[in-house]
Amino acid sequence: MVDKQRIIPLIVATALFMENMDSTVIATSLPAIAADIGTSPLTLKLAITSYLLSLAVFIPASGWTADRFGARLVFAIAVGVFMVGSVGCALSTSVTDFVFARILQGMGGAMMTPVGRLVLLRSVDKSALVNAMAWVTVPALIGPVIGPPLGGFITTYASWHWIFLINIPIGLLGIFMALRFIDPIKSEEREPFDLYGMVLAGLGLAGIAFGLSVAGLNLLPWSTVAALVVGGSISMTLYVLHARRTGSPVLDFTLLRLPTLRAAVLGGFMFRLGIGALPFLLPLLMQIGFGLSPFKSGLVTFGSSLGAMGMKALAARIIRAFGFRNLMTVNAIISAVFLAACALFTVTTPLLIIMIILVVGGFFRSLEFTAINTVAYAEVEQAQMSRATTLVSVNQQLAVSAGVAVGAASVETTMWFSHVSELDATVFAPAFLVIALTSAASSWFFWQMPTDAGHEVSGRKAVEIASRKGAGKGAAKAAVKAATEDTQDVRDQRLG
Repeated sequence: MVDKQRIIPLIVATALFMENMDSTVIATSLPAIAADIGTSPLTLKLAITSYLLSLAVFIPASGWTADRFGARLVFAIAVGVFMVGSVGCALSTSVTDFVFARILQGMGGAMMTPVGRLVLLRSVDKSALVNAMAWVTVPALIGPVIGPPLGGFITTYASWHWIFLINIPIGLLGIFMALRFIDPIKSEEREPFDLYGMVLAGLGLAGIAFGLSVAGLNLLPWSTVAALVVGGSISMTLYVLHARRTGSPVLDFTLLRLPTLRAAVLGGFMFRLGIGALPFLLPLLMQIGFGLSPFKSGLVTFGSSLGAMGMKALAARIIRAFGFRNLMTVNAIISAVFLAACALFTVTTPLLIIMIILVVGGFFRSLEFTAINTVAYAEVEQAQMSRATTLVSVNQQLAVSAGVAVGAASVETTMWFSHVSELDATVFAPAFLVIALTSAASSWFFWQMPTDAGHEVSGRKAVEIASRKGAGKGAAKAAVKAATEDTQDVRDQRLG
């Protein structure tokens, strides 16, 4: 018998691996790709923003699509669409071809991540959700770990085309494993598709995400960027008014009445906003500020993801020991401290010290992400899972886009106050402090959760009951195991 509590998270992680590695590799190899297809790296940044635009437009439809056609089938097709987009990128000979292929990748990515998370939530019992979330992010974290150095290596010693072609065997394996091991669970209630809401939400998210993504990249005038963000905000406001009058909205904001989901969305947005700027600022500091090559820069900055991988084996135990509220409140501040430490990096700082700070900081940041991703679904019923995953995915996408915008704006503001016209190592320190304070502010939202938030998910409730009875560690472990087995039996009966 295959242990689905582990195999299904690993299947879902193949999609996250491709998506995360693709986004980190392309940033490193952008100059080489631009030179080969006859354009400038600045122009080719449209490929990155077009991908984000495609994500923002199609993510709202992911929940309804999964309910209508089945999460397993939609997940497999989404991986296939992403693969087709990857082949298109490798075969591109012009900016137009490349941008179109990236939009196609975005369509696949918009379905892969939220639907993959939905597959996980419907296949794994809540009592095993912390471990499952930890497992699903381990292979996904390998992408950012090997992405920058791999991108530099492939571009330098082979051809940039292979950056996209390596997705093909990974995607084929993911599709085969999904169809082989994931149960064909479908929603019993088929709701009508909210087309008007989809248009409003798509335009709103696209305007906000695209506007925030290009802010600070000097691709468009600031007036155009502001028009995009304002227009997107107006569209989202119209959507919120529309959602109150429909019974099946594509983005269900009524789910924010659940305390744990509300904290994960609002607090998670603040935390991800700060953390989302790190992959943008750190490579710039290493390459432009310190003069390192893209390959060496990638080898240094991968320490953050390396520390994140090391945490996964301990996540469930740590969360069970301290509980979601206490852990997430304190750990958000600890993570912010390590973000702020990046402001102390100078040209003379030993690379070993930088690596240690990034590795340890990555450990705490990954622990926070695991807790946020898990507690978000602690109170969500199965019938609401598709809407919840869509809402969380949209929130994450906006947070990352906003993080890049805040990081870029902080650097440009520092340059303006310092009367500096070109980037150097001295203009990055204030930006790291800004994003650190932003991440630390998320702790307030986490502290607002009930003291017993997510106890059934983490297993802490069983531990507390056993401890109050004076049963000791042995009985506490037995209680957690018994609770897990009971809920797994219920799931097996539901699946027949």
